[in-house]
Amino acid sequence: MDARETVYFVIGLIIGVIFHEYMHGKVADLLGDHTARNSGRLTLNPIPHIDPFGSILLPLVLIVTRSPFLFAYAKPVPVNPFFLRKPKRDMVLVALAGPLTNLTVAIVFTILGFLARVAGITNINLLEFFLYAAAINLVLMLFNLIPIPPLDGSHILEYFLPRGIKEPYAMIGPYGFIIIILILYLAGNVIFRILNPLFHLISTLITNGRIVF
Repeated sequence: MDARETVYFVIGLIIGVIFHEYMHGKVADLLGDHTARNSGRLTLNPIPHIDPFGSILLPLVLIVTRSPFLFAYAKPVPVNPFFLRKPKRDMVLVALAGPLTNLTVAIVFTILGFLARVAGITNINLLEFFLYAAAINLVLMLFNLIPIPPLDGSHILEYFLPRGIKEPYAMIGPYGFIIIILILYLAGNVIFRILNPLFHLISTLITNGRIVF
């Protein structure tokens, strides 16, 4: 990945994580929990969402070391399930809001890129930006659905687990990020190959297959 592509990925990543966290807070707010609003996190301003390590230092280190995967995160929006109208069900809805937002962002960038190409816009830099922004948001959606705490997928899975399994499952929490990073490091290439057909599809739609990952 060259410098230009890295910039496109980073911009798409920032857009994705900000909208992701905002929608967690927005859905929680609509369901009765105003914690995000009261803490100033119900905003699209990126500054309140930036985590110094996860949003800046970690992705910078991965880029500099030419890591096979790019990983970053924003500060989680605070959600208090006790304020939700139906805490167990509503926590699933709050958790789903983030990945579904990334899917929506990916679709929007794909449509914009497709329309730009069909309209005869040949600026390869613009088309590349749409492509990489769509791709990274697709990755964010799938990544956050991994059922390992503290990712959104864990909150969704927890809702369906039998009561006797929920407590042992919750014990994974303190080691979640270590497990996630190990999975990305050891299986990053495998995950990329699984996602490659989806990347190929959006590349075909936006650039008519001229750009491949």
